[in-house]
Order: sequence, then C-alpha cells, then structure tokens
Amino acid sequence: MLNTADILETIGMIREENLDIRTITMGISLFDCVSEDADRLCEKVYDKITRKAENLVRTGVEIEQKYGIPIVNKRVSVTPVSLIGGNMSPDGFLKLAHTLQRAANTLGINFIGGYSALVHKGMTQGDRNLISVIPEALAETDTVCSSVNVATTKAGINMDAIRLMGSTIKRAAYLTRDNNSLGCAKLVVFANVPEDNPFMAGAFHGVGEPDSVINVGVSGPGVVAAAIRRAGDCDLSELAEIIKKTAFKITRVGQLVANEAAQKLNTPFGIIDLSLAPTPAVGDSVAHILEEMGLESCGAHGTTACLAMLNDAVKKGGVMASSHVGGLSGAFIPVSEDAGMIAAVERGALSLEKLEAMTAVCSVGLDMIAVPGDTSEEVICGIIADEISIGVVNTKTTAVRVIPAYGKTVGESVDFGGLLGTAPIMPVREYSPAKFIHRGGRVPAPIHSLKN
Repeated sequence: MLNTADILETIGMIREENLDIRTITMGISLFDCVSEDADRLCEKVYDKITRKAENLVRTGVEIEQKYGIPIVNKRVSVTPVSLIGGNMSPDGFLKLAHTLQRAANTLGINFIGGYSALVHKGMTQGDRNLISVIPEALAETDTVCSSVNVATTKAGINMDAIRLMGSTIKRAAYLTRDNNSLGCAKLVVFANVPEDNPFMAGAFHGVGEPDSVINVGVSGPGVVAAAIRRAGDCDLSELAEIIKKTAFKITRVGQLVANEAAQKLNTPFGIIDLSLAPTPAVGDSVAHILEEMGLESCGAHGTTACLAMLNDAVKKGGVMASSHVGGLSGAFIPVSEDAGMIAAVERGALSLEKLEAMTAVCSVGLDMIAVPGDTSEEVICGIIADEISIGVVNTKTTAVRVIPAYGKTVGESVDFGGLLGTAPIMPVREYSPAKFIHRGGRVPAPIHSLKN
C-alpha cells in the first residue's frame, strides 16, 4: 500500500537530490540473424533491432510522464557481434557497425552496445577482424559502443589481447582527435564482464540471456549524500544503516519502472543494476558522498575504506528491494562524469594510483580517465593489465576506459559534453613496461579459481 510520506519523500529526491533512472536498456539476441552473407546479416540485424525495440523510447517517455521519474537514457544492447559475425572480413564488421548506428537512429535511442568480443582465453580470426576496425567503427558512428573482455578469474589474463587493445585505443584516439579523442570514451576493456549490464559503454546481451530482456540501471548519488548530511555526526554502524535504507528506496523506484517497462513492452524483466552512477551536475557525485562521510577530499587516506563501506551498504539495501539484482551494482567512479572526482584531481588529491586502489572495492574500474595524448601503447597496456589483475585476483568485474587525449598534456582538460563531462589530463608514470607486455601469452588463472 502506498504511503503518503514515502511518495512525498520520493518526490523530494527527484526534485532536489537528482534521483533518476539512469537507463532502461533492452537486450536483444542476434543469434537468429546469422548469415554467411554480410549484407544479409546486416539486413536481418537492422530488422530485428528495430522490430523488438520499436516502442522502447515511447514507453520510457510514458513512464516518465506517469510517475514523474526522470529516465535519462533509453538504450539497446545486442549479442557481442563477434559471435554472430563468424569469420566476416574487417569491412563486413565495419558495415555492421554502421547498421547498428542506423538502427539506433531509427529508434531514437541514446546508445547501442554490443560491438564487442570475448577473448579472455584466445582470439578467433573473426575476433581479430572485429577488433581491427573498432577505431574506425567508433570514429564513424555516434552512439555505437564497444567492449572487449580480456580476462576472467577462471581463464586468466590474455596479454596478447591487452597488447592489441593498447594499439586499438591509441588509434581510436587519433581517428577522433578532432573531437577530443571521444572514440575512446565509447570503448571499455573488461575482466569478468557481466552479461546483463545495462550501462554503456560495456553493455551487451549475454549468451545465457533470453531472446530479449529489459534491464534497468538506477542512480542517485545525490540522494545518498543528502541522507548522510541529514544524519549528522553519527557513528559508522548507523551511517551504514542510513546508506542501506536509502539504497533500498532508490532501488524500489527502479523496480517499479522495470516492471512497468517490461509489461508495456511485453518483454521479460531481467535485472536491476544498483550502481550509483554520477553525473557532472552539482550534487550528483560519488566523491561528494565520500566527503560527506568524513573526508576532507576524495583521494585522502581513508578514501578506499569509505568507498568499501559505501559499496557494501548499497548492495545490502538494493538486494532487499529487488529479487533480481545484476549488472555491476555498486558505486561508479568515472572521473570525467563526477564533479567531485574532477575537483579532487584538479586540487591534486586524487591520482591514478589512488583510483586504482579504490577500484579493488567498487563496481567498475579506471573509468573515463584522460591521460596525455603521447602516452605510449605499452604504458596504456600496463594500466590495463594492472586493473584487469585486480579483477581476476579478486573475482570481480573491473574495467578500463582510458582516453589518451590527442594533442593534450597534464594541466589541460578535454570536454566531452553531456553526461560524459570534462576530464582533466592525469599524469602517468613514464617508466616503460614494454618488455613485460611484449612477452605475450596468457597470465595463468589464480589458484583460487579452481573451485570445482
């Protein structure tokens, strides 16, 4: 039964604390689109996506109007295209990227994800062909997002794939140099990638998913920060309870929207992703939550402990609110998309190394980080390898979305606009890991992966 106080509280969260549904993402399987002919494959892919998601945007708008809850993005994720393309040529895979963009334009969605490959244990020729044209695909499309999974706890780390991604990221930066190397903001390298993630750039429709599904990503850093502020000078146990209860309320809003969307679209409900996804807007920052918890600045000693507590409390509250929680679910720390993170970097409180330590206890990884444009491929590979290792050893998802901003150096910044925000150029260590990277092969899986 609806309680008037709960309704008023939710209205306050929306109006004053930036509560929103960050995304409704429809996952669509493309396995039944497979064809040996590239043109026929593209035709079938376009037809299926536009048929399945025909009413996605309209439904999102109707739910917004009915409940007064902002739904920021309407998105589509598809089967990793390397799995349906077989040994298609690089030109064929590039044509498929343009097909995804054409479908996105027809639907009016914000992003389409799944221009992806899963190469944690090795690469097929089709995988190589796809990866070889990722930079061109990202440069020639607006809303297509790409991801590559290079490691799992079970398989270990594919260093050959990491080496390939270093050069791929550098080429994507160069090809989109006239747009602040924006192509790299649509490309993420994963370890232990989830198959039901509704958030871009890493969303794709996993092989164990149904033909289509609705996944919803909630947000609300501002709501959590405000709740902590109101709590005043309480102890940490009470603070954890406050965060947990707040996460419960946020997730219930997401559950309401997910159920409504699934019913209207006649599509199974998949999962709620609990992630606290920040924006550049004032008052919508994960860094500000950590500062409300008692840090002078995000990046201070104690930041990792605060983030660990926050992440745990968010998960505990969220799983009480929905029986189907998935995706990444926790606190995101993308530098360019979080006003507090940007400020912490600019004041010198937050370094790349501190961010790496924080990723051991949160949901994603080194996200939306801009580095000097002349950073070498090998250093980028080293950054990826370090972060991926944290995921593999800790049996968790980690990822890297790094932007070597062409022509930029430390002290400058790049403005991506919208939700992608502004990224200050962060310094990297100049010492080279080249010899280690070029050894190639696979880093074996850790001993605790042997759980059967």
